[in-house]
Amino acid sequence: MSDYVLDASVVIKWFLPEPYAEAARRLRDRSIECEAPDLLLLEVPNALWKYVIRGTLDLPIAREAVESLSISPIRLREAGSLFTDAFRIAIETRRSVYDCTYLSLAVQADCPLITADRKFYDAIKAGPFAAHLLWVGDLK
Repeated sequence: MSDYVLDASVVIKWFLPEPYAEAARRLRDRSIECEAPDLLLLEVPNALWKYVIRGTLDLPIAREAVESLSISPIRLREAGSLFTDAFRIAIETRRSVYDCTYLSLAVQADCPLITADRKFYDAIKAGPFAAHLLWVGDLK
């Protein structure tokens, strides 16, 4: 069983000097069991691409981050096994299927989803899925 599910908003902080980056980087410790849907392998490079296009991240650093993602300690789960529940949760919470794929995995794995996506966190924190949600800044 995993300790946490991580979403792309947390993993991106491994590579960028953003608020809560230090807390996010602690999750790279191999003694902490983390997993994510394989959707993560598309979302993190897409976010890095946006930073490069905006001119706020150098391309060599982005390339290095994408390469290091492939050897990260995160166990990946096939998103195809999650999409039905993710769609149901998305309808229920009015959040994107992408975000709810991570939440679906957290529910199935019975562990918290750690997020740094404030809008998503605020939308979910008081609802029926609150027990499966943790704000990155609340990590001890």
